[in-house]
Amino acid sequence: MKVQMNVRDFLQGVAATYADRIAVIDEPDQPATPWAPLTFSALADQARAQAAGLDRLGVGRGERVAVMSHNSARLLTAFTGVAGWGRILVPINFRLARAEVEYILEHSGATVFLVDPELEEELAGIGPRHRFTLGAESDASLYVPEVEPEPWESDEDATATINYTSGTTARPKGVQLTHRNCWLNASIFGWHTGVSDRDVYLHTLPMFHANGWGMPWATSAMGATQIVLRKVDGTEILRRIDRHGVTLLCAAPAVVASILDAASDWDGPIPGRGQVRIVVAGAPPPSRTIERVEAELGWEFIQIYGLTETSPLLTINRSRAEWDDLASDERAKKLMRAGAPVVGTEIAIDGQGEVLARSNMVMAGYWNQAEETAAALADGWFHTGDGGAVDSEGHLSILDRKKDVIITGGENVSSIEVEDAIFSMADVAEVAVIGVPSTKWGEQVLALVVATPGSDLTPEAVIAHCHGVLAGYKCPKEVEVRTELPRTATGKLQKFRLRAPYWEGFDRQVN
Repeated sequence: MKVQMNVRDFLQGVAATYADRIAVIDEPDQPATPWAPLTFSALADQARAQAAGLDRLGVGRGERVAVMSHNSARLLTAFTGVAGWGRILVPINFRLARAEVEYILEHSGATVFLVDPELEEELAGIGPRHRFTLGAESDASLYVPEVEPEPWESDEDATATINYTSGTTARPKGVQLTHRNCWLNASIFGWHTGVSDRDVYLHTLPMFHANGWGMPWATSAMGATQIVLRKVDGTEILRRIDRHGVTLLCAAPAVVASILDAASDWDGPIPGRGQVRIVVAGAPPPSRTIERVEAELGWEFIQIYGLTETSPLLTINRSRAEWDDLASDERAKKLMRAGAPVVGTEIAIDGQGEVLARSNMVMAGYWNQAEETAAALADGWFHTGDGGAVDSEGHLSILDRKKDVIITGGENVSSIEVEDAIFSMADVAEVAVIGVPSTKWGEQVLALVVATPGSDLTPEAVIAHCHGVLAGYKCPKEVEVRTELPRTATGKLQKFRLRAPYWEGFDRQVN
């Protein structure tokens, strides 16, 4: 027997098994009226009500529903209410600039656009015919309670979500993740991290980011309560852990750093000692940071590696019994690695040192970008664009990025996109954008600019220009004005030479 996988499965069963257990506690401090805590039964009802609301709007199966929101119970519900009945959810990064959002809406062909109230002013006037500002007023239009949605015959190969990611092109690509991709990622992620009905999960990770790494589904399936955090703040994270008994959270290295900073000023015992697991990805933090998580916070540190295109889980590195007797610094060095392939995933290194992956979690392709899809999935493997090596223990380490992608604070930044924005300035003759080490962000964006003869171009002017056309996290933190940039005899820019001085003393070209 073969039963088609549907992301709706993760909520459907627990709605009865854990009917009266609290499923989600919404962010209390938000511009929209927060929802009261929802039981699993009530959360399942809300998802059905949203599907029925889309029926009433005439939104057909396969149509795209875009949501641009900070973490909220409304966004959490959409992962089931939209995708579970055959529509395609398009979660948009709330940090993007207006022009970037316009492109995504047009490229995805979204027929519904749901907007966080905080973002409404900046995004006024853009979007399709069905456009709503999230809140109590729009709830009446978007949710039809006590009405059964029109049935959808599940198709595990149908696209569940389109997640836009920055890569090597100036425009983001829409990653098509199927129900099968999402279903297996959530299940395997939950399995490897030990999610159970005794867990309380804190949404520090933005839900738009690779569907919150699949955790909205993985934790729902096990009956774990989810705590919504709207905006990251180290002290507030500790408060929520203390208040709600949080046991699990996912974070980029920059979030880990903010928690450690907050812990140094925390009055009393650190919340969650001996019970919290923190799953980290984006870029491996220094071994000293891993040591501090274990020693100062008393939390278990788990490292993963993956990409939006892989749903995202590819490898996991979690301390094992064989490492129990190691000194803390030795164990931390082992945990710095990206990890071993998760169940059902193969990792290989090609002749050029690029990391390749084969898995049921690898995307169906890029939305309406056949050439890019063919290149990414060439020869039956997904080409990650990262350089790496596999050691004798079968653990992958990421050594450099073969694509021109910078990962800062857990977010991908296309160096080409930033270069394109800077080069549009009349006073810029040449530009190269690179990632350099940052203790706070892992990597940060640095722009090296050659000005046109006679111009009085300043770093401040370049940064200000970027903030006018790009999301803030994509903008260079620093700009250096140079007289020339090194090129080959054929005119090719030599970025490895530009990066080299900033990476001296590092044993790899990622941080």
